[in-house]
Amino acid sequence: MGYKERMSGNEAVAFAMKQINPDVMPAFPITPSTELPQFVSTYIANGQMDTEFIPVESEHSSMSAAIGAEAAGARTMTATSSCGLAFMWEVLYVAASNRLPIAMAVVNRALSGPININAEHSDSMGARDSGWLQIYAETNQEAYDNFVQAYRIAEHPDVMLPIMICQDGFITSHAVENIELMEDEKVKSFVGEYTPEHYLLNPKESMSVGPYANSPYCMEAKRAQAQAMMNAKQVILDVAKEFEEISGRSYGLFEEYQLEDADIAIVAIGSACGTIKDSVDELRKKGVRAGLLKVRVFRPFPGEEMAEALRGCKAVAIMDRCESYSSQGGPLGAELMAAMYRAGVTAPAINMIYGLSGRDVTTDMIDGVYERLARIAEEGAKPEDHYTYLGLRE
Repeated sequence: MGYKERMSGNEAVAFAMKQINPDVMPAFPITPSTELPQFVSTYIANGQMDTEFIPVESEHSSMSAAIGAEAAGARTMTATSSCGLAFMWEVLYVAASNRLPIAMAVVNRALSGPININAEHSDSMGARDSGWLQIYAETNQEAYDNFVQAYRIAEHPDVMLPIMICQDGFITSHAVENIELMEDEKVKSFVGEYTPEHYLLNPKESMSVGPYANSPYCMEAKRAQAQAMMNAKQVILDVAKEFEEISGRSYGLFEEYQLEDADIAIVAIGSACGTIKDSVDELRKKGVRAGLLKVRVFRPFPGEEMAEALRGCKAVAIMDRCESYSSQGGPLGAELMAAMYRAGVTAPAINMIYGLSGRDVTTDMIDGVYERLARIAEEGAKPEDHYTYLGLRE
């Protein structure tokens, strides 16, 4: 059995990092993920980890060092936020295309500008097409559990892709919650040792990493990378099932909360889902059949599965904690609406931008979303419903 503890989300993820004890961690500090390399370096200094910590001069260097270490055959992790992730942009694609299963803790924060250090998903969502797996947490417990599962997913031979484990800056990263930790040996046994098939320091094999690929070969490499992302769906589910056996905690590609018989539903990612669940509970007491689909895995995108889960709904609000500036809404809205259309799910779907730069999301605001959905379910959506902001000062 595990044991109870009180930890912030950053502490919880750092504790998972300690238990996994990877070979290398290059990192550069940036709010609100700075505590992660701080905690890890303290664990190393205290003799609780033997990870090689590499202080670097920038986030671009951090990811470049991670690529070098992983290519050499070392299990590697790092952490970043916001502009730090943006500074890695070029080499994010290199890590993914080279099929290097690096694990990175991303503490979500708004990208500049205006300059802001609070929760928003614009950083990781901006990197959504870089080829990295992306898993999001609602709570500190989920952030810990997701990181414990990360390497089992990324290092699977059918996947071999880097993975981002994301949580909301300050809301979970710095807030303290009661969580349950697993014993060190149980985590180590679950994660296992990293035994790559191909790596640069293998004396029995000569290989290159990141070679130039011209037209006759490059497209096939990208198709193979896309297949790995498709394969990851089943691997994520298989790893979650094994994790449930040792922890008692169940995970999937997404969570269905009071969704089975819901007439109206919200789809969202991250910490705001706790607030939405509170609203759902109160509305259910009043006889309103409200529900929530909480997205856990954004890459690979489980569009078919989510569309099927929403098939019985009469109206759906898809909520994005970032803006894609497409004049149509955010990335979650765009991708899920496309999936619903392909699946023949005809419920009216609207897209709402919320919580930008740490803007509070209250149950009153969520109640208002469900009220709008109830009207749409009865009357249909008006043009002004399709793309709106929640909690905006007019």
